[in-house]
Amino acid sequence: MTMQPILVKAALSVLGLSLALFASPRALAQEAICLQSQMQNIQSKPTATAPSASDTDAKLDPREEADYKVFFKLKPEDLDRRMQVGDAFVNKYPDGPFTEPVYSQLTTAAYQKQDFARMETYADHALALNPDDVTVLVFVGWVIPHSASPAPAQLDKAEKFERHALELLPTLPKPAGMSDAQLATAKSEYELQAHSGLGLVDYRRQDFQSAAAELNQATVDASRPDPADLYVLGVSLGRLDRFSDAASAFSRCAAIPGAEQASCKQRADAAKKLASANTATASVTQPGQPPLPR
Repeated sequence: MTMQPILVKAALSVLGLSLALFASPRALAQEAICLQSQMQNIQSKPTATAPSASDTDAKLDPREEADYKVFFKLKPEDLDRRMQVGDAFVNKYPDGPFTEPVYSQLTTAAYQKQDFARMETYADHALALNPDDVTVLVFVGWVIPHSASPAPAQLDKAEKFERHALELLPTLPKPAGMSDAQLATAKSEYELQAHSGLGLVDYRRQDFQSAAAELNQATVDASRPDPADLYVLGVSLGRLDRFSDAASAFSRCAAIPGAEQASCKQRADAAKKLASANTATASVTQPGQPPLPR
């Protein structure tokens, strides 16, 4: 796969898990994983000093640095080896300066293996060491509501992760080698993904008003919106009897090639018919009255 420029390193959109309603495109899911891995790598490249001066003033253990370099150089697609070496590293250095970046990358590897329980365990370890790891917060907060049957406590956890990420984004420090424009783009991509996660949390709770608001934020300015977000946005708007808006969301989804395209086209046509029927009914029963504000 061709890697994208740094300006989209933080993009986490269009990841697909087994939603109860449909499956997201696998190719786009893999692209998003590559982008996330890039961001994790640029934030955790091995250096001659610890990643953060506040972590320790002591000289870095050369054995730990060497072991981290071994892990860092492993191919991202070699998941079994990556998880084996990563597990050994965090067991050997449970509180070292590179431990949290390793846990962060293990979170992604576990997702790719579809071992979601292990993914959450790795994420919990990463956030115990660094509660402000925006990559882990946004990513795991997005994945949880996309799983088949998330428990209420898991949805609470996902919401907590995404809201904390949104609190952190305005003051997210710029990594070395990133321009101001690239950082702004990265922050924007994180924000869109966080709203996507929150929208799915609200949808799972059947809070369709909030789901529509969050998913609108996730898609309205997205250059490549996730068709899954547009699909759920359309369903949520339909449940609110906003059929014209639902038809618009489904039509945008239908314009994107993928597994959802045919279903979105059918739902767009159905929503248009309902919108027309509502308009005709309103014109007969309430002539001359303006539409209610939304």
